[in-house]
Amino acid sequence: MIAIYGAGGIGCYVGGRLAAAGAPVTFVGRARMASEVAVHGLRLTDYLGADLRVDDVRFETTPAGAADADLVLVTVKSAATPVAADELAAVLKPGAVVVSFQNGVRNADVLRERLPEQVVVTGMVPFNVLNRGGGAFHQGTAGKLDVQRDAALEPYVDAFERAGLPLTQHDDILPVQWSKLLLNLNNPINALSDLPLRDELSQRAYRRCLAAAQSEALGLLDAAGIRPAQLLAVPMHRFPSVLRLPDFLFRRLASKVLAVDPLARTSMWEDLEAGRPTEIDYLNGEVVRLASSLDRDAPVNRKLVDLIRAAETDRRSWSGPELLRELQR
Repeated sequence: MIAIYGAGGIGCYVGGRLAAAGAPVTFVGRARMASEVAVHGLRLTDYLGADLRVDDVRFETTPAGAADADLVLVTVKSAATPVAADELAAVLKPGAVVVSFQNGVRNADVLRERLPEQVVVTGMVPFNVLNRGGGAFHQGTAGKLDVQRDAALEPYVDAFERAGLPLTQHDDILPVQWSKLLLNLNNPINALSDLPLRDELSQRAYRRCLAAAQSEALGLLDAAGIRPAQLLAVPMHRFPSVLRLPDFLFRRLASKVLAVDPLARTSMWEDLEAGRPTEIDYLNGEVVRLASSLDRDAPVNRKLVDLIRAAETDRRSWSGPELLRELQR
């Protein structure tokens, strides 16, 4: 049995795809989501035209729902990882496989420390999922699931393949995580712009904000001896230069970046709209943390952290033009 622990957007989509392909899946999440799924079931769509339904959904609201799981996919927000780890430690059987499909670069370490009797594997979800409400979840961008190579995953490889979410296994997942984080430095920019991803990335002014955040992070990664993996056609160290190109050149050279669903938005935008805390500390905040460890500063990413924290207090106090003005100071 597969358990999805923290069944929100990513968890419901990935777990729903597995269930639609015939895998036995139990979702563990909040009562609000359980009620929504009980009424509507799950509808799973993607940018390629997939349209799947799962009507018979097993959804639990307590950690005990994961007690019989052989494989647990942890999809809680990063700030909730320590609590989730302690809850799982109280119910999981020894030897259960736990995969962290979360943002940031440190969640699997937290799980591993608190789950010594289980096999913890680092994973990464490269694509965007939009919660459209009413049990509907939409994958708006391309990508497969990335995981650290581990023999404990072998019994589940076929299930992910059948679900249309094949596992790409890596000998070293950290460079992949940092590449995803570099792309996720756009999350606060997108959230504050209040635009769909494609519309935001079509505008050079917003891309220059992302280029500044990425250039700053790349300099720190160089200093730390970390080389990000290449996830796009353009190497990550060259990507900020591409982002700074005029719109007509960017459209020509980076068409795949703009080839995202018109519905696609970031989870940070969803969190601000819903009045929830964001994961800013585990994205741009991770760059600030890396800078501090090197006795350096990260002013661009620190500013983005500050702007999101302000927006968490008062969502409507920030808009795209204000973001651009603040980053130009």
